[in-house]
Amino acid sequence: MKTTDSAGPTPFPWARVLHVGLCLLRLPPQSFWAMTPVEFHAAAGGLSPPHPAVSRADLDGLMARFPDNRASLDTRNDHDR
Repeated sequence: MKTTDSAGPTPFPWARVLHVGLCLLRLPPQSFWAMTPVEFHAAAGGLSPPHPAVSRADLDGLMARFPDNRASLDTRNDHDR
């Protein structure tokens, strides 16, 4: 549990942990409850390296290579009807 200087300890986020373990990871309850906190953290992706943010230059390059022009959007919408 994290602690803050003035508010005291924060409650454990049981709803979030149960959702991730049972719904997103689709672990059987027996496996979920048998995991250690470190195992759960690893299974939930907590040990993977952080993804670097896309730089403005990279975003501008992608926007130049794959422009969203009105004509291509209108053509796609016509096919969906």
